[in-house]
Amino acid sequence: MPRLFGTDGVRGVANQEPMTPETVVKLGRAAAHLFNAPGARRSIVIGKDTRLTGYMLETALTAGITSMGVDVILVGPLPTPGIAYITRSLRADAGVVISASHNSFEDNGIKFFSGDGLKLPDAKEVEIEEMMATGAIDRIRPPADEIGKAYRVGDAAGRYIEFAKSSFPKGLSLRGLKIVVDCAHGAAYRVSPTVLRELGADVVALNVAPDGVNINAGCGSLHPEELQRAVVAERAHVGFAHDGDADRVLAVDERGTLVDGDQILAMCALDLATTGRLPARTAVATVMSNMGLEVALRDAGISLVRTAVGDRYVLEEMLRCGYALGGEQSGHVIFTEHNTTGDGIITALQVLAAMVRAGKPLSDLAACMRRFPQVLQNVRVRRKEDLAALPDVQREIQSAEAALQGCGRVLVRFSGTEPLARVMIEGPEEGKIRTLAANITAAIQAALG
Repeated sequence: MPRLFGTDGVRGVANQEPMTPETVVKLGRAAAHLFNAPGARRSIVIGKDTRLTGYMLETALTAGITSMGVDVILVGPLPTPGIAYITRSLRADAGVVISASHNSFEDNGIKFFSGDGLKLPDAKEVEIEEMMATGAIDRIRPPADEIGKAYRVGDAAGRYIEFAKSSFPKGLSLRGLKIVVDCAHGAAYRVSPTVLRELGADVVALNVAPDGVNINAGCGSLHPEELQRAVVAERAHVGFAHDGDADRVLAVDERGTLVDGDQILAMCALDLATTGRLPARTAVATVMSNMGLEVALRDAGISLVRTAVGDRYVLEEMLRCGYALGGEQSGHVIFTEHNTTGDGIITALQVLAAMVRAGKPLSDLAACMRRFPQVLQNVRVRRKEDLAALPDVQREIQSAEAALQGCGRVLVRFSGTEPLARVMIEGPEEGKIRTLAANITAAIQAALG
């Protein structure tokens, strides 16, 4: 059986393996067995984004989980961080999110949280895969009187709204601020505008009419152009763009300029350090974060620790060392003071709190970091082989590193969720790094494309 789990759960084209009802039933059975234990009745929360295929997968998961004697709590469309919170709040044994995040509607995915709202470690995912691959789970059949039941919690969104609002500092208000928010026709389409309005902001909400197939379609954090135009046209103070499951956010300043996750990390690190809430004066980011972030933090006496790509690895490092802030360039930002996963709404609120405290526009706060030119190119591949075993690819990588003369970075890796190789190069001259990236891309295309 091929590996199911990537860097962010199981993901693929809906109604094709592994995202078929048959496989998802087995996945639910294996996960239920993993979290089940003798004694008290166990329960698992299931939430989703707004994709049409979420209904099919929700039903399959529910069947699999309940068939193992575990109850299911259905919360409907809710941001991924909201599902993590509800899992903790209801004291469930695990949580499941049905979402393919920023991908288009044809894709869908499944990711699991433990009862404390943390993504499963690799070892637990391997355990689930082994149960499915060996057929061990097929032999476990509770009797009819021990089958689990499913029920729906109607106030999950309201609970999460109050939780998110509680992360905004008491004594501060959003009154007088005009905010444009792009919800990508995704899971935040109700909760994000509501949170901002209830904290006093004048809110212009974009892309809040999901129809099952328009999620992320030309909007949201992957396509912020509409938001940038709207902020300028509305004369708003700031704009925010979520992805389909709202675990990430990008910002737009009052001039319509995009502010990415690295800049958000920089300004929030400085804000937390100023208020004495940045343990060890350290923040965490991935190897994909821009060198400009590292330089900006170093100039402020703040250290940056880098991890492998994936917010789960960022969080693992934060929990291991007691750090309070970490995230990714894509806008996954984690504040362990508030939640156990990237939370686009809470991140937006922390940016707003920094603006209100400083009495400055977002453009001034974002200027704390100067972004190094960075090129990221994706190459679709037929298979994923060890890049170190491809001599032509290695030759181009080594040539690029030599050309940068220590004033840049080269990173080549495979995507954990898609059949792509990603080539990232940073350096002082954009034209030069584009040429170097194109050379590496061409070598990968020839070897694996």
